[in-house]
Amino acid sequence: MEDIFSTLLKETGNEYASIAEEGIEAGDITGYIGTGSYSLNALLSGSITGGIPANKVTAFAGEPSTGKTFFALNIVREFQKSNPKAFVYYFESESAISKQMLSDRGIDIKRIGILPVATVQEFRTQAIKILDRYMELKDAPPMLFVLDSLGNLSTDKEISDMTDGKDTRDMTRAQLIRGAFRVLTLKLGKAKVALVVTNHVYDVTGAYVPIKKMGGGSGLEYAASTIVFLSKKKDKTDNEVTGAIVTAVLKKARITIENKKVETLLEYSEGLDPYYGLLDLAEKFGIFNKVSTRYEMPDGSKVFESVILKNPEKYFTDDILMQIDEKCKDEFLYGKSNVMMESVV
Repeated sequence: MEDIFSTLLKETGNEYASIAEEGIEAGDITGYIGTGSYSLNALLSGSITGGIPANKVTAFAGEPSTGKTFFALNIVREFQKSNPKAFVYYFESESAISKQMLSDRGIDIKRIGILPVATVQEFRTQAIKILDRYMELKDAPPMLFVLDSLGNLSTDKEISDMTDGKDTRDMTRAQLIRGAFRVLTLKLGKAKVALVVTNHVYDVTGAYVPIKKMGGGSGLEYAASTIVFLSKKKDKTDNEVTGAIVTAVLKKARITIENKKVETLLEYSEGLDPYYGLLDLAEKFGIFNKVSTRYEMPDGSKVFESVILKNPEKYFTDDILMQIDEKCKDEFLYGKSNVMMESVV
């Protein structure tokens, strides 16, 4: 019976087909890539040591100046740090990335390729060419894709019309985006490659309550396994603006609970603060207790918030981090997950 079952499955010629018991090659989450923020990792995967799925599409969407590019670059840095051979292809449509910018954020510029793209077709074609060749290689090192941003991509028709002096929108753009992601999603899963996409959001007019949606139609909404909306809560200033506290809201997920949110601290010169947001979680889980204006530690000592934030390594010990991580499973995961919370590389 099993031989007939396997034989008929192979007869389909479907390169992605498999018996579920053996693992679903293009569907199972193969691991995680850290974001550089414990609280954001927990939101995305249910563990402070997790992150974005290592073989899926993850989207970060928000209004201008909410840190979308910085979040993407933070993931690039963490990905490179986790394996000295890992490399990145960065599809860039906003002309906002420079060699100095990458170096300043601790990114190995020898292991990141920048591909300027102007249209959906350029991104689709170049990404598929790289993926197809990558899957032919044996023992290839881990690879990551970034598209920054989808919202700024035009189409061949739109560019052609502008050249001809026509001021019209290309109504097929949303269809092109859907088509591109339909092909890419399966290939990314098969190749075990993650794609991080940044995108713009807009206000839906005429809605009874204020609603924000991503631009580009429904293509990315369907293709992404994870969608995070970013909004700036307030600027961090020290005589000048040095960063921002950014709220991350989980709008779509497969294994973690949607509409949960965490706060992160984005330092413009250094990236995401690893520890910011943990204090809120520790208080919520009863690991630290708020007493008036201070926090009571497990040893009974009382410490001001500013002191904890100034020296987080002292207060978020390995034992405390383990306690927070255990509670995060109950807080963020849908039931129990068998996915290993480990790096992809």
